[in-house]
Amino acid sequence: MAKKYIDVMDTTFRDGFQSVFGGRVLMDDFFPAVEAAKKAGITHFEFGGGARFQSLFFYLQENAFEMMDGFREIVGPDANLQVLSRGINTVMLDTTSREMIDLFAKTFKGHGTTTVRNFDALNDVHNLAYSAECIKRHGLSHEVVVTMMDLPPGCKGAQDVAFYEKTLRNILDSGIIFDSVCFKDASGTANPHKVYETIAMARKLLGDSVHLRLHTHETAGVSVASYLAALEAGVNGIDMAASPVSGGTSQPDILTMLHATKGSNYNLGDLKLDKILKYESRLKECLAEYMIPPEATQVSPLIPFSPMPGGALTANTQMMRDNGELDKFDEVIAAMKEVVERGGYGTSVTPVSQFYWQQAYANVMFGPWKQIAPGYGRMVLGYFGKTPVQADDEIIKLASEKLDLEPTTENPLDIADRDEKKSIAYWKKVLEDEGLETTDENIFIAGACDQKGIAFLKGEGPLMVRKGKNKSGEAEMAGNYTVVVDGKQYSVQVAEGEGDIQIAPAVTPAASPTPTPAPATAPVTKAAGSIEIHSQTPGNVWKIIKNPGDTVAEGEVIMILEAMKMEIDIAAPQAGKIASINVNVNDAVADGQLLATME
Repeated sequence: MAKKYIDVMDTTFRDGFQSVFGGRVLMDDFFPAVEAAKKAGITHFEFGGGARFQSLFFYLQENAFEMMDGFREIVGPDANLQVLSRGINTVMLDTTSREMIDLFAKTFKGHGTTTVRNFDALNDVHNLAYSAECIKRHGLSHEVVVTMMDLPPGCKGAQDVAFYEKTLRNILDSGIIFDSVCFKDASGTANPHKVYETIAMARKLLGDSVHLRLHTHETAGVSVASYLAALEAGVNGIDMAASPVSGGTSQPDILTMLHATKGSNYNLGDLKLDKILKYESRLKECLAEYMIPPEATQVSPLIPFSPMPGGALTANTQMMRDNGELDKFDEVIAAMKEVVERGGYGTSVTPVSQFYWQQAYANVMFGPWKQIAPGYGRMVLGYFGKTPVQADDEIIKLASEKLDLEPTTENPLDIADRDEKKSIAYWKKVLEDEGLETTDENIFIAGACDQKGIAFLKGEGPLMVRKGKNKSGEAEMAGNYTVVVDGKQYSVQVAEGEGDIQIAPAVTPAASPTPTPAPATAPVTKAAGSIEIHSQTPGNVWKIIKNPGDTVAEGEVIMILEAMKMEIDIAAPQAGKIASINVNVNDAVADGQLLATME
Protein backbone atom coordinates (compact mmCIF):
# COMPACT_ATOMS: atom_id res chain seq x y z
CA MET A 1 0.00 0.00 0.00
CA ALA A 2 1.38 3.39 -1.02
CA LYS A 3 2.22 5.81 1.75
CA LYS A 4 0.17 8.99 2.11
CA TYR A 5 1.98 11.86 0.39
CA ILE A 6 2.48 14.87 2.68
CA ASP A 7 3.36 18.20 1.10
CA VAL A 8 6.37 19.82 2.77
CA MET A 9 6.87 23.57 2.71
CA ASP A 10 10.44 24.62 3.45
CA THR A 11 10.23 27.71 5.68
CA THR A 12 14.01 28.19 5.94
CA PHE A 13 14.23 31.32 3.83
CA ARG A 14 11.32 33.18 5.45
CA ASP A 15 10.22 31.99 8.87
CA GLY A 16 13.53 30.27 9.58
CA PHE A 17 15.48 33.47 8.92
CA GLN A 18 12.93 35.50 10.85
CA SER A 19 12.92 33.15 13.84
CA VAL A 20 16.71 32.96 14.15
CA PHE A 21 18.12 36.18 12.69
CA GLY A 22 15.17 38.55 12.93
CA GLY A 23 15.03 38.31 9.13
CA ARG A 24 18.47 39.84 8.59
CA VAL A 25 20.13 37.62 5.97
CA LEU A 26 21.46 39.03 2.70
CA MET A 27 20.21 37.47 -0.52
CA ASP A 28 23.63 36.93 -2.06
CA ASP A 29 24.62 35.00 1.05
CA PHE A 30 21.70 32.55 0.99
CA PHE A 31 20.89 32.16 -2.72
CA PRO A 32 23.45 29.33 -3.13
CA ALA A 33 21.51 27.41 -0.46
CA VAL A 34 18.28 27.90 -2.43
CA GLU A 35 19.99 26.18 -5.35
CA ALA A 36 20.99 23.35 -3.01
CA ALA A 37 17.40 23.04 -1.74
CA LYS A 38 16.17 22.77 -5.31
CA LYS A 39 18.68 19.99 -6.01
CA ALA A 40 17.43 18.23 -2.87
CA GLY A 41 14.00 17.97 -4.46
CA ILE A 42 12.17 20.70 -2.53
CA THR A 43 9.49 22.38 -4.63
CA HIS A 44 7.46 24.34 -2.06
CA PHE A 45 9.10 27.30 -0.31
CA GLU A 46 8.02 30.12 1.96
CA PHE A 47 10.10 32.86 0.39
CA GLY A 48 8.77 36.22 1.51
CA GLY A 49 6.16 38.32 3.21
CA GLY A 50 5.57 38.64 6.93
CA ALA A 51 8.38 40.44 8.72
CA ARG A 52 10.83 39.40 5.99
CA PHE A 53 9.38 42.15 3.80
CA GLN A 54 10.04 45.18 5.99
CA SER A 55 13.30 43.80 7.43
CA LEU A 56 14.99 43.88 4.03
CA PHE A 57 14.35 47.61 3.71
CA PHE A 58 14.89 48.45 7.39
CA TYR A 59 18.12 46.55 8.01
CA LEU A 60 19.58 45.02 4.83
CA GLN A 61 19.13 47.81 2.26
CA GLU A 62 17.84 45.21 -0.16
CA ASN A 63 14.71 45.37 -2.28
CA ALA A 64 12.33 42.56 -1.28
CA PHE A 65 10.85 42.49 -4.78
CA GLU A 66 14.30 41.96 -6.30
CA MET A 67 14.95 39.19 -3.79
CA MET A 68 11.69 37.50 -4.80
CA ASP A 69 12.61 37.76 -8.49
CA GLY A 70 16.02 36.23 -7.82
CA PHE A 71 14.48 33.40 -5.82
CA ARG A 72 12.03 32.58 -8.61
CA GLU A 73 14.83 32.56 -11.17
CA ILE A 74 16.73 29.96 -9.14
CA VAL A 75 13.86 27.54 -8.43
CA GLY A 76 12.18 27.81 -11.83
CA PRO A 77 8.60 28.45 -12.93
CA ASP A 78 6.95 25.38 -11.41
CA ALA A 79 7.89 25.75 -7.74
CA ASN A 80 5.19 26.82 -5.30
CA LEU A 81 6.50 30.06 -3.78
CA GLN A 82 4.46 31.17 -0.80
CA VAL A 83 4.29 34.41 1.19
CA LEU A 84 2.75 35.26 4.54
CA SER A 85 0.16 38.03 4.79
CA ARG A 86 -1.62 39.49 7.82
CA GLY A 87 -5.08 40.06 6.35
CA ILE A 88 -5.93 43.77 6.61
CA ASN A 89 -2.27 44.53 7.40
CA THR A 90 -0.73 42.55 4.51
CA VAL A 91 3.00 42.81 5.38
CA MET A 92 2.61 45.91 7.54
CA LEU A 93 2.26 46.26 11.32
CA ASP A 94 -0.83 48.47 11.05
CA THR A 95 -4.12 48.18 9.19
CA THR A 96 -3.82 49.47 5.65
CA SER A 97 -6.36 50.70 3.12
CA ARG A 98 -8.30 48.64 0.62
CA GLU A 99 -6.35 50.06 -2.31
CA MET A 100 -3.03 49.19 -0.66
CA ILE A 101 -4.26 45.63 -0.01
CA ASP A 102 -5.05 45.32 -3.70
CA LEU A 103 -1.63 46.76 -4.57
CA PHE A 104 -0.04 44.15 -2.30
CA ALA A 105 -1.68 41.31 -4.23
CA LYS A 106 -0.82 42.89 -7.58
CA THR A 107 2.86 43.52 -6.84
CA PHE A 108 3.48 40.19 -5.12
CA LYS A 109 1.87 38.34 -8.03
CA GLY A 110 4.17 40.27 -10.35
CA HIS A 111 7.26 39.12 -8.47
CA GLY A 112 6.96 35.37 -8.46
CA THR A 113 4.42 34.57 -5.75
CA THR A 114 2.24 31.49 -6.17
CA THR A 115 0.37 31.27 -2.86
CA VAL A 116 -0.57 33.71 -0.10
CA ARG A 117 -1.07 32.34 3.41
CA ASN A 118 -3.55 34.85 4.80
CA PHE A 119 -4.32 35.18 8.52
CA ASP A 120 -5.87 37.46 11.10
CA ALA A 121 -4.36 37.35 14.59
CA LEU A 122 -7.76 38.02 16.20
CA ASN A 123 -9.47 35.33 14.09
CA ASP A 124 -11.93 38.03 13.05
CA VAL A 125 -13.14 36.59 9.75
CA HIS A 126 -14.29 40.01 8.53
CA ASN A 127 -10.60 40.95 8.41
CA LEU A 128 -9.90 38.20 5.86
CA ALA A 129 -12.67 38.83 3.34
CA TYR A 130 -11.31 41.76 1.30
CA SER A 131 -7.72 40.52 1.18
CA ALA A 132 -9.00 37.12 0.00
CA GLU A 133 -10.92 38.85 -2.78
CA CYS A 134 -7.78 40.71 -3.93
CA ILE A 135 -5.59 37.61 -3.73
CA LYS A 136 -7.94 35.65 -5.98
CA ARG A 137 -8.55 38.58 -8.34
CA HIS A 138 -4.84 38.74 -9.14
CA GLY A 139 -4.56 35.03 -9.85
CA LEU A 140 -2.90 33.85 -6.65
CA SER A 141 -3.72 30.77 -4.60
CA HIS A 142 -5.32 31.66 -1.28
CA GLU A 143 -4.50 29.71 1.86
CA VAL A 144 -6.89 30.87 4.56
CA VAL A 145 -5.73 30.56 8.15
CA VAL A 146 -7.11 29.89 11.61
CA THR A 147 -4.54 31.03 14.17
CA MET A 148 -3.88 28.92 17.28
CA MET A 149 -2.17 28.95 20.66
CA ASP A 150 -2.69 27.67 24.18
CA LEU A 151 -3.89 30.24 26.68
CA PRO A 152 -1.90 30.75 29.88
CA PRO A 153 -3.00 28.35 32.66
CA GLY A 154 -6.29 29.30 34.26
CA CYS A 155 -7.60 31.20 31.23
CA LYS A 156 -10.62 30.04 29.25
CA GLY A 157 -13.20 31.36 26.83
CA ALA A 158 -11.31 31.06 23.52
CA GLN A 159 -8.43 29.24 21.82
CA ASP A 160 -10.05 25.83 22.25
CA VAL A 161 -11.45 23.35 19.71
CA ALA A 162 -14.93 24.86 19.91
CA PHE A 163 -13.50 28.32 19.19
CA TYR A 164 -11.57 27.06 16.15
CA GLU A 165 -14.65 25.27 14.84
CA LYS A 166 -16.67 28.47 15.19
CA THR A 167 -13.96 30.41 13.33
CA LEU A 168 -13.79 27.83 10.53
CA ARG A 169 -17.57 27.79 10.18
CA ASN A 170 -17.53 31.60 9.98
CA ILE A 171 -15.02 31.35 7.13
CA LEU A 172 -17.23 28.87 5.28
CA ASP A 173 -20.39 30.91 5.90
CA SER A 174 -18.71 34.15 4.77
CA GLY A 175 -18.22 32.90 1.23
CA ILE A 176 -14.46 33.54 1.32
CA ILE A 177 -12.84 31.67 -1.57
CA PHE A 178 -9.81 29.62 -0.59
CA ASP A 179 -7.60 26.91 -2.06
CA SER A 180 -6.31 25.45 1.20
CA VAL A 181 -6.69 25.84 4.97
CA CYS A 182 -3.87 26.21 7.48
CA PHE A 183 -3.96 26.09 11.27
CA LYS A 184 -1.09 28.35 12.30
CA ASP A 185 0.48 28.08 15.76
CA ALA A 186 3.17 30.77 15.70
CA SER A 187 4.10 30.37 19.37
CA GLY A 188 4.23 26.57 19.23
CA THR A 189 2.13 26.37 22.39
CA ALA A 190 -0.94 24.44 21.19
CA ASN A 191 -0.73 21.10 23.00
CA PRO A 192 -0.63 17.99 20.77
CA HIS A 193 -3.96 16.64 22.03
CA LYS A 194 -5.70 19.88 21.10
CA VAL A 195 -3.93 19.84 17.74
CA TYR A 196 -5.27 16.35 17.04
CA GLU A 197 -8.82 17.26 18.06
CA THR A 198 -8.72 20.48 16.02
CA ILE A 199 -7.42 18.89 12.83
CA ALA A 200 -9.87 16.00 13.16
CA MET A 201 -12.71 18.52 13.56
CA ALA A 202 -11.55 20.47 10.51
CA ARG A 203 -11.17 17.36 8.37
CA LYS A 204 -14.70 16.27 9.24
CA LEU A 205 -16.09 19.74 8.52
CA LEU A 206 -14.16 20.31 5.27
CA GLY A 207 -14.29 16.81 3.82
CA ASP A 208 -11.42 14.92 2.24
CA SER A 209 -10.92 17.14 -0.82
CA VAL A 210 -9.65 20.29 0.96
CA HIS A 211 -5.88 20.63 1.41
CA LEU A 212 -5.32 21.03 5.17
CA ARG A 213 -2.05 22.08 6.84
CA LEU A 214 -0.49 22.72 10.23
CA HIS A 215 2.22 25.27 10.96
CA THR A 216 4.00 25.32 14.32
CA HIS A 217 7.29 26.19 16.03
CA GLU A 218 9.60 24.26 18.35
CA THR A 219 9.75 27.14 20.87
CA ALA A 220 7.79 25.28 23.56
CA GLY A 221 9.31 21.88 22.73
CA VAL A 222 6.21 20.08 21.42
CA SER A 223 6.34 20.71 17.67
CA VAL A 224 7.28 17.17 16.58
CA ALA A 225 4.53 15.70 18.77
CA SER A 226 2.08 18.23 17.34
CA TYR A 227 3.01 17.36 13.76
CA LEU A 228 2.64 13.64 14.45
CA ALA A 229 -0.78 14.32 15.99
CA ALA A 230 -1.79 16.42 12.98
CA LEU A 231 -0.66 13.71 10.55
CA GLU A 232 -2.72 11.14 12.40
CA ALA A 233 -5.74 13.48 12.33
CA GLY A 234 -5.54 13.98 8.57
CA VAL A 235 -3.41 16.95 7.47
CA ASN A 236 -2.06 17.06 3.93
CA GLY A 237 0.91 19.32 4.59
CA ILE A 238 3.34 20.52 7.26
CA ASP A 239 6.08 23.15 7.42
CA MET A 240 9.73 22.43 8.22
CA ALA A 241 13.08 24.21 8.13
CA ALA A 242 16.70 23.27 7.54
CA SER A 243 19.57 23.47 10.02
CA PRO A 244 21.03 25.79 11.27
CA VAL A 245 17.74 27.73 11.23
CA SER A 246 15.54 24.86 12.45
CA GLY A 247 14.42 23.82 15.91
CA GLY A 248 14.49 26.27 18.80
CA THR A 249 12.39 29.27 17.83
CA SER A 250 11.89 27.94 14.29
CA GLN A 251 10.16 24.93 12.73
CA PRO A 252 11.29 21.33 13.31
CA ASP A 253 14.20 20.25 11.15
CA ILE A 254 13.48 18.34 7.95
CA LEU A 255 15.84 15.57 9.04
CA THR A 256 14.16 15.37 12.44
CA MET A 257 10.73 14.88 10.89
CA LEU A 258 12.04 12.32 8.41
CA HIS A 259 13.36 10.40 11.40
CA ALA A 260 10.16 10.89 13.43
CA THR A 261 8.03 9.42 10.61
CA LYS A 262 10.38 6.52 9.83
CA GLY A 263 8.37 3.32 9.51
CA SER A 264 5.08 5.21 9.29
CA ASN A 265 2.60 5.43 6.43
CA TYR A 266 3.60 9.01 5.57
CA ASN A 267 5.79 10.10 2.66
CA LEU A 268 7.19 13.54 3.46
CA GLY A 269 7.50 15.19 0.06
CA ASP A 270 9.53 12.35 -1.51
CA LEU A 271 12.52 13.83 0.34
CA LYS A 272 15.66 11.73 0.75
CA LEU A 273 18.05 11.86 3.70
CA ASP A 274 21.26 12.02 1.67
CA LYS A 275 20.05 14.95 -0.43
CA ILE A 276 18.75 16.88 2.59
CA LEU A 277 22.10 16.35 4.33
CA LYS A 278 23.89 17.97 1.37
CA TYR A 279 21.40 20.85 1.35
CA GLU A 280 21.81 21.51 5.07
CA SER A 281 25.59 21.36 4.75
CA ARG A 282 25.48 24.01 2.02
CA LEU A 283 23.13 26.20 4.07
CA LYS A 284 25.47 25.98 7.05
CA GLU A 285 28.34 27.18 4.86
CA CYS A 286 26.26 30.09 3.56
CA LEU A 287 25.35 31.24 7.08
CA ALA A 288 28.73 30.57 8.69
CA GLU A 289 29.46 34.25 9.37
CA TYR A 290 26.07 35.07 10.88
CA MET A 291 25.64 35.41 14.62
CA ILE A 292 23.11 32.87 15.92
CA PRO A 293 21.59 34.20 19.16
CA PRO A 294 21.66 31.56 21.91
CA GLU A 295 17.94 31.98 22.57
CA ALA A 296 17.17 31.00 18.96
CA THR A 297 18.49 27.48 19.56
CA GLN A 298 16.67 26.85 22.83
CA VAL A 299 13.35 25.37 23.88
CA SER A 300 11.67 27.38 26.63
CA PRO A 301 9.33 25.58 29.05
CA LEU A 302 7.95 29.00 30.07
CA ILE A 303 6.56 29.91 26.64
CA PRO A 304 3.17 28.18 27.25
CA PHE A 305 2.71 30.55 30.20
CA SER A 306 3.70 33.61 28.16
CA PRO A 307 3.17 32.74 24.48
CA MET A 308 5.76 34.52 22.34
CA PRO A 309 6.15 33.45 18.69
CA GLY A 310 9.55 32.25 17.61
CA GLY A 311 9.54 34.72 14.72
CA ALA A 312 9.09 37.62 17.14
CA LEU A 313 11.15 36.35 20.07
CA THR A 314 14.57 36.68 18.47
CA ALA A 315 13.69 39.97 16.75
CA ASN A 316 12.81 41.38 20.17
CA THR A 317 15.84 39.95 21.95
CA GLN A 318 18.06 41.36 19.21
CA MET A 319 16.57 44.82 19.77
CA MET A 320 17.10 44.40 23.51
CA ARG A 321 20.67 43.28 22.84
CA ASP A 322 21.22 46.37 20.67
CA ASN A 323 19.85 48.57 23.47
CA GLY A 324 21.92 46.88 26.18
CA GLU A 325 18.88 45.64 28.12
CA LEU A 326 18.82 41.92 27.38
CA ASP A 327 18.96 41.32 31.13
CA LYS A 328 15.29 42.41 31.23
CA PHE A 329 14.15 39.67 28.84
CA ASP A 330 12.98 37.17 31.46
CA GLU A 331 10.99 39.88 33.25
CA VAL A 332 9.26 40.92 30.02
CA ILE A 333 8.38 37.32 29.15
CA ALA A 334 6.94 36.83 32.64
CA ALA A 335 4.91 40.04 32.32
CA MET A 336 3.29 38.81 29.09
CA LYS A 337 1.00 36.42 30.97
CA GLU A 338 -1.08 39.23 32.49
CA VAL A 339 -1.01 41.20 29.25
CA VAL A 340 -2.49 38.23 27.34
CA GLU A 341 -5.05 37.52 30.06
CA ARG A 342 -6.39 41.08 30.06
CA GLY A 343 -6.08 41.79 26.33
CA GLY A 344 -8.90 39.71 24.84
CA TYR A 345 -7.07 36.46 23.94
CA GLY A 346 -5.97 37.41 20.44
CA THR A 347 -3.53 34.84 19.07
CA SER A 348 0.10 35.66 19.80
CA VAL A 349 1.23 36.17 16.22
CA THR A 350 2.28 39.40 14.49
CA PRO A 351 1.00 42.06 14.96
CA VAL A 352 -0.79 41.00 18.17
CA SER A 353 2.32 39.28 19.55
CA GLN A 354 4.19 42.55 19.15
CA PHE A 355 1.40 44.39 20.96
CA TYR A 356 1.67 41.91 23.82
CA TRP A 357 5.44 42.27 23.88
CA GLN A 358 5.35 46.07 23.80
CA GLN A 359 2.86 46.25 26.66
CA ALA A 360 4.80 43.73 28.73
CA TYR A 361 7.98 45.70 28.01
CA ALA A 362 6.29 48.93 29.10
CA ASN A 363 5.00 47.28 32.28
CA VAL A 364 8.52 46.17 33.18
CA MET A 365 10.35 49.36 32.23
CA PHE A 366 7.87 51.98 33.48
CA GLY A 367 5.76 50.13 36.05
CA PRO A 368 2.60 48.02 35.62
CA TRP A 369 0.08 49.79 33.37
CA LYS A 370 1.74 53.19 33.78
CA GLN A 371 1.87 53.42 29.99
CA ILE A 372 -0.31 51.85 27.33
CA ALA A 373 1.51 50.71 24.21
CA PRO A 374 -0.36 52.28 21.26
CA GLY A 375 -0.88 49.00 19.40
CA TYR A 376 -2.09 47.14 22.48
CA GLY A 377 -4.38 50.00 23.43
CA ARG A 378 -5.93 50.29 19.99
CA MET A 379 -6.42 46.51 19.90
CA VAL A 380 -8.42 46.37 23.14
CA LEU A 381 -10.43 49.40 21.94
CA GLY A 382 -11.47 47.56 18.76
CA TYR A 383 -9.44 49.40 16.12
CA PHE A 384 -8.09 46.15 14.62
CA GLY A 385 -11.36 44.23 14.75
CA LYS A 386 -13.10 42.13 17.37
CA THR A 387 -10.97 40.30 19.93
CA PRO A 388 -11.98 36.67 20.67
CA VAL A 389 -13.35 37.76 24.05
CA GLN A 390 -13.80 41.27 25.38
CA ALA A 391 -10.69 42.71 26.97
CA ASP A 392 -10.63 43.59 30.66
CA ASP A 393 -12.94 46.58 31.34
CA GLU A 394 -10.29 48.35 33.42
CA ILE A 395 -7.74 48.03 30.62
CA ILE A 396 -10.24 49.29 28.03
CA LYS A 397 -10.93 52.35 30.20
CA LEU A 398 -7.22 52.95 30.79
CA ALA A 399 -6.41 52.62 27.08
CA SER A 400 -9.17 55.06 26.18
CA GLU A 401 -7.83 57.63 28.65
CA LYS A 402 -4.16 57.21 27.77
CA LEU A 403 -4.65 57.23 23.99
CA ASP A 404 -7.56 59.69 23.98
CA LEU A 405 -9.61 57.29 21.85
CA GLU A 406 -13.12 55.93 22.26
CA PRO A 407 -13.83 52.20 21.83
CA THR A 408 -15.12 51.34 18.36
CA THR A 409 -16.88 48.56 16.48
CA GLU A 410 -16.31 50.18 13.07
CA ASN A 411 -14.74 48.15 10.27
CA PRO A 412 -10.96 48.79 10.49
CA LEU A 413 -10.78 49.07 6.69
CA ASP A 414 -13.27 51.94 6.70
CA ILE A 415 -11.09 53.72 9.27
CA ALA A 416 -7.96 53.09 7.19
CA ASP A 417 -9.60 54.27 3.97
CA ARG A 418 -10.23 57.68 5.59
CA ASP A 419 -6.57 58.03 6.54
CA GLU A 420 -4.84 60.06 3.82
CA LYS A 421 -1.44 58.60 4.75
CA LYS A 422 -2.69 55.13 3.82
CA SER A 423 -3.66 56.11 0.29
CA ILE A 424 -1.79 55.49 -2.94
CA ALA A 425 -2.15 59.17 -3.86
CA TYR A 426 -0.42 60.29 -0.67
CA TRP A 427 2.63 58.09 -1.17
CA LYS A 428 2.79 58.87 -4.86
CA LYS A 429 3.03 62.56 -3.95
CA VAL A 430 5.75 61.84 -1.37
CA LEU A 431 7.77 59.95 -3.98
CA GLU A 432 7.34 62.77 -6.50
CA ASP A 433 8.47 65.34 -3.94
CA GLU A 434 11.57 63.24 -3.24
CA GLY A 435 12.34 62.88 -6.95
CA LEU A 436 11.74 59.12 -6.87
CA GLU A 437 10.00 56.91 -9.43
CA THR A 438 6.30 56.32 -8.77
CA THR A 439 6.21 52.64 -9.71
CA ASP A 440 3.71 50.33 -8.04
CA GLU A 441 6.58 48.71 -6.18
CA ASN A 442 7.95 52.03 -4.87
CA ILE A 443 4.49 53.14 -3.78
CA PHE A 444 4.01 49.91 -1.85
CA ILE A 445 7.50 50.10 -0.32
CA ALA A 446 6.81 53.64 0.88
CA GLY A 447 3.37 52.77 2.20
CA ALA A 448 4.62 49.67 4.00
CA CYS A 449 7.85 51.11 5.38
CA ASP A 450 7.07 54.83 5.73
CA GLN A 451 10.15 57.04 6.09
CA LYS A 452 12.45 54.02 6.33
CA GLY A 453 11.16 53.00 2.92
CA ILE A 454 11.89 56.46 1.54
CA ALA A 455 15.37 56.33 3.07
CA PHE A 456 15.97 52.99 1.34
CA LEU A 457 14.82 54.31 -2.02
CA LYS A 458 17.15 57.31 -1.62
CA GLY A 459 20.06 55.06 -0.65
CA GLU A 460 20.26 56.58 2.82
CA GLY A 461 19.27 53.66 5.07
CA PRO A 462 21.67 51.91 7.47
CA LEU A 463 23.04 48.41 6.89
CA MET A 464 22.50 46.38 10.06
CA VAL A 465 23.66 42.79 9.54
CA ARG A 466 24.97 40.77 12.46
CA LYS A 467 28.03 38.84 11.45
CA GLY A 468 31.01 37.85 13.55
CA LYS A 469 33.72 35.27 14.10
CA ASN A 470 32.27 34.14 17.44
CA LYS A 471 29.29 31.90 16.63
CA SER A 472 28.24 31.46 20.26
CA GLY A 473 26.12 34.59 20.18
CA GLU A 474 28.65 37.40 20.58
CA ALA A 475 29.32 39.48 17.49
CA GLU A 476 32.64 41.09 16.67
CA MET A 477 32.95 44.34 18.57
CA ALA A 478 35.34 46.14 16.21
CA GLY A 479 33.80 49.16 14.52
CA ASN A 480 32.58 52.72 15.07
CA TYR A 481 30.15 53.43 17.91
CA THR A 482 28.48 56.38 19.56
CA VAL A 483 28.52 56.05 23.33
CA VAL A 484 26.95 58.18 26.04
CA VAL A 485 28.82 58.98 29.26
CA ASP A 486 27.16 61.20 31.87
CA GLY A 487 24.80 62.57 29.24
CA LYS A 488 27.60 63.43 26.77
CA GLN A 489 27.99 61.70 23.42
CA TYR A 490 31.32 60.38 22.14
CA SER A 491 32.24 58.81 18.82
CA VAL A 492 34.34 55.73 19.60
CA GLN A 493 36.43 53.64 17.23
CA VAL A 494 37.00 50.11 18.55
CA ALA A 495 39.78 47.96 17.11
CA GLU A 496 40.64 44.31 17.75
CA GLY A 497 43.83 43.15 19.45
CA GLU A 498 46.51 45.82 19.74
CA GLY A 499 44.80 48.28 17.41
CA ASP A 500 44.64 51.95 18.37
CA ILE A 501 41.40 53.29 19.84
CA GLN A 502 40.54 56.90 19.11
CA ILE A 503 37.89 58.85 21.03
CA ALA A 504 36.48 62.23 20.13
CA PRO A 505 33.33 64.17 21.06
CA ALA A 506 30.48 63.25 18.73
CA VAL A 507 29.57 65.83 16.10
CA THR A 508 26.41 67.69 16.97
CA PRO A 509 24.25 68.88 14.06
CA ALA A 510 23.99 72.62 13.60
CA ALA A 511 21.07 74.32 15.30
CA SER A 512 18.06 75.23 13.22
CA PRO A 513 17.49 78.99 12.95
CA THR A 514 13.69 78.64 13.24
CA PRO A 515 12.65 77.25 16.62
CA THR A 516 8.87 77.32 16.05
CA PRO A 517 7.26 75.02 15.18
CA ALA A 518 9.48 72.18 16.40
CA PRO A 519 11.90 71.39 13.55
CA ALA A 520 12.44 67.91 12.16
CA THR A 521 15.94 67.99 13.64
CA ALA A 522 15.80 70.05 16.79
CA PRO A 523 18.97 71.72 18.12
CA VAL A 524 20.68 70.39 21.18
CA THR A 525 20.31 73.26 23.64
CA LYS A 526 22.73 73.37 26.56
CA ALA A 527 21.20 76.02 28.84
CA ALA A 528 20.05 73.91 31.77
CA GLY A 529 17.05 74.34 33.99
CA SER A 530 16.72 73.05 37.54
CA ILE A 531 14.32 70.21 36.65
CA GLU A 532 15.96 67.39 34.70
CA ILE A 533 14.04 64.92 32.52
CA HIS A 534 15.82 61.63 31.84
CA SER A 535 15.11 58.67 29.58
CA GLN A 536 13.72 55.63 31.36
CA THR A 537 14.80 53.24 28.62
CA PRO A 538 17.28 53.05 25.73
CA GLY A 539 15.80 54.04 22.39
CA ASN A 540 15.84 56.63 19.64
CA VAL A 541 14.43 60.14 19.52
CA TRP A 542 11.51 59.95 17.11
CA LYS A 543 9.92 63.39 17.45
CA ILE A 544 10.60 66.59 19.42
CA ILE A 545 7.38 68.45 20.10
CA LYS A 546 8.39 71.32 22.39
CA ASN A 547 11.16 73.91 22.12
CA PRO A 548 13.14 75.89 24.71
CA GLY A 549 10.96 78.70 26.01
CA ASP A 550 7.68 76.81 25.53
CA THR A 551 5.33 76.72 28.51
CA VAL A 552 3.99 73.26 29.31
CA ALA A 553 1.39 71.80 31.65
CA GLU A 554 2.06 68.83 33.88
CA GLY A 555 1.86 65.66 31.80
CA GLU A 556 2.17 67.48 28.47
CA VAL A 557 4.31 65.58 25.95
CA ILE A 558 7.71 67.17 25.26
CA MET A 559 9.13 64.57 22.90
CA ILE A 560 8.53 60.99 21.76
CA LEU A 561 11.10 58.21 21.83
CA GLU A 562 10.93 54.95 19.88
CA ALA A 563 11.96 51.71 21.56
CA MET A 564 11.03 48.13 20.64
CA LYS A 565 8.86 49.49 17.78
CA MET A 566 6.87 51.40 20.42
CA GLU A 567 6.33 55.13 20.81
CA ILE A 568 7.18 56.36 24.33
CA ASP A 569 5.91 59.76 25.42
CA ILE A 570 8.30 61.91 27.44
CA ALA A 571 6.03 64.15 29.49
CA ALA A 572 6.62 67.20 31.66
CA PRO A 573 6.79 66.09 35.32
CA GLN A 574 5.16 69.38 36.37
CA ALA A 575 3.97 72.66 34.90
CA GLY A 576 6.72 75.06 33.85
CA LYS A 577 8.88 76.28 30.98
CA ILE A 578 11.25 74.25 28.80
CA ALA A 579 14.80 75.44 29.49
CA SER A 580 16.73 73.07 27.23
CA ILE A 581 16.34 70.23 24.78
CA ASN A 582 19.42 68.03 25.09
CA VAL A 583 18.95 65.61 22.19
CA ASN A 584 18.26 65.68 18.46
CA VAL A 585 15.73 63.79 16.35
CA ASN A 586 17.12 60.33 15.42
CA ASP A 587 19.64 60.37 18.30
CA ALA A 588 20.18 57.08 20.09
CA VAL A 589 19.70 57.58 23.82
CA ALA A 590 20.82 55.49 26.76
CA ASP A 591 18.85 54.51 29.84
CA GLY A 592 18.96 57.47 32.23
CA GLN A 593 20.28 59.94 29.65
CA LEU A 594 19.36 63.60 30.08
CA LEU A 595 16.73 64.54 27.49
CA ALA A 596 15.55 68.00 28.54
CA THR A 597 15.40 70.42 31.44
CA MET A 598 12.69 72.73 32.77
CA GLU A 599 12.44 75.70 35.07
